[in-house]
Amino acid sequence: MNAPHRHPLHADHHALIAAATELGQAFAEQAADHDRTGDPPAAQFDALLAAGLLRANIAAADGGFGAGLAVSRAIVGEIARGDPSVALILAMHYSQHAMIVRSERDGLGEWPHDLARRLTRASLTGRALINAAQVEPALGSPSHGGLPDTIAQRDGDRWRLTGHKLYVTGVPLLSWINVLARTDEPEPRLGHFLVPRDAPGVRIVETWDPIGMRATASHDVVLEDVAVPHGDVVALKPARLGLQRDPHATAWYFSLIGSIYDGAARAARDWLVSFVNERRPSVLGGASLATVPTVQETVGRIDVLLTTNDWLLRSHADALDAGDPPVSLAAAIKHTVIDNSVAAVEAAIELAGNHGLARRHPLERHHRNVLCSRIHAPPNQLIRVNAGRAALGV
Repeated sequence: MNAPHRHPLHADHHALIAAATELGQAFAEQAADHDRTGDPPAAQFDALLAAGLLRANIAAADGGFGAGLAVSRAIVGEIARGDPSVALILAMHYSQHAMIVRSERDGLGEWPHDLARRLTRASLTGRALINAAQVEPALGSPSHGGLPDTIAQRDGDRWRLTGHKLYVTGVPLLSWINVLARTDEPEPRLGHFLVPRDAPGVRIVETWDPIGMRATASHDVVLEDVAVPHGDVVALKPARLGLQRDPHATAWYFSLIGSIYDGAARAARDWLVSFVNERRPSVLGGASLATVPTVQETVGRIDVLLTTNDWLLRSHADALDAGDPPVSLAAAIKHTVIDNSVAAVEAAIELAGNHGLARRHPLERHHRNVLCSRIHAPPNQLIRVNAGRAALGV
């Protein structure tokens, strides 16, 4: 690692990153099949479980490895280099556990203690994956404002949840779905309701059929009168306040999302470097494409973009772990890393020409995957709008 760490990594953290590198290379060999079928990557998550990577950022006192953002981001990036669909599901799991750890460690009380313990213990012995469900058909993403149509009705010592969620990443593999909903009280409240994926009334509708990130299996979830105990609800607050996002959690999310698509771009770069070194057109008299100055310039441009990504992501993660988080920079970093990743893969496509678009080569798949970076909320356009409003004081 080139960037300095204010807190040196433990030996087991280095081992986790090394394990992620090895698994990422293995997942790369299966990524094309999962891209073709769209099947959820169950075997990959069994491998991640066996390597201890699913509990990487669970507190050491609770049986995890106590990894902060720097280690978690490095793990996600290595997995993404092999298969970004696997990395996205893993990143969502890490984001949820980061909020649990922060709530417990800092005494925030956002997550009920018994619920946090239950989720943590389950992650020690099984896949126990968790992800949020927020987007809806009418609402879109709550990042744009507005309240969900998913309603929680009080029923004695539990809530009854009814609604429809879109794009629930990894849902066939999840153990819990963290559902954003509002109550039907005279003064509605907004909060997160922890729903077992196999609970009565939970139905998966297989709608996910995009051009890229196909194995994320980000299908719809329909909830029909699903019972949720009062103790399994997180951060109920007046709905009039809107969705209150923790800047720390947002910083984790932005960093992990950026790391996924940076990893996909690095896989594209790796393929291109191999291709131009191996390809020897007759016009070059036996020399490889790598000897051509214009090829060298393009590969150099790609490396400049990815070097910038690396520095931004590492520096931000190190600062967050050190307790001095530049949370206001998180959105700008996500914006820059995504733009750089897309630009790097597009440069690789342009240089490779028809070879880059051929299905027998992985570059076209890397291209399709990295284009999906644009859809993660908030979109870069909204990030620019918010930055402009802040600068203009409006």
